[in-house]
Amino acid sequence: MAERPTVLVVDDDPHLREIVRFALEQGGFRVDEAPDGRAALAQVDRALPALIVLDIMMPELDGLAVCREVRRKHELPIVFLSSRDDEVDRILGLELGGDDYLTKPFSPRELVARVKAVLRRARPAPEAEVPPARMQSRGPLRMDAERWRAWWRDTEVVLTVTEFQLLATLLRVPGKVFTRDELMNRVYDDVVVSDRTIDSHVRRVRQKFASAGGDVIETVHGLGYRLALP
Repeated sequence: MAERPTVLVVDDDPHLREIVRFALEQGGFRVDEAPDGRAALAQVDRALPALIVLDIMMPELDGLAVCREVRRKHELPIVFLSSRDDEVDRILGLELGGDDYLTKPFSPRELVARVKAVLRRARPAPEAEVPPARMQSRGPLRMDAERWRAWWRDTEVVLTVTEFQLLATLLRVPGKVFTRDELMNRVYDDVVVSDRTIDSHVRRVRQKFASAGGDVIETVHGLGYRLALP
């Protein structure tokens, strides 16, 4: 039997952690907990989880600061939680490298569904679904779909799971304009997210490749996005 993936739940509310733990364990996960940001970073150093469920508003060190610190070393998936439906928090969290975002109060079942969707994106596809060529390229852009790595010329560009999936979707059909809805369906499976979520991921991918001297995503105004390589 395959080992159950571990999810680290970080929230200063013990009652909420108990609810989330029960839901995730029922969903087939092992669960570790941390009551604040500093404890979360210590836990990540001790044992790297498969994914972090991370509250934004916490004492000691808030979730955005924790995300910044985690991203210095790791690209493991992060699902943010927030008690405020604040678009600024949501966009900032996603731009820092979060893979998804839920506003409290939320359905525990929805959280489990989103965690599973993010982890599906993080795992290689079954052998029957893997393209014949593991390495896909277009001009100076290269992407390794098996090892989840991307390069612009000779410079590796480190992407989160969601960012990799988004760019890989564009690379598979060069020239095609993908609407935001199409990208949501391909990147997020059956989980519904806002247009702003996709825009945030696109902006972050552009920033990362710009740092390597690249330009990979073109906006087609009124329609969506396509690969910016002929």
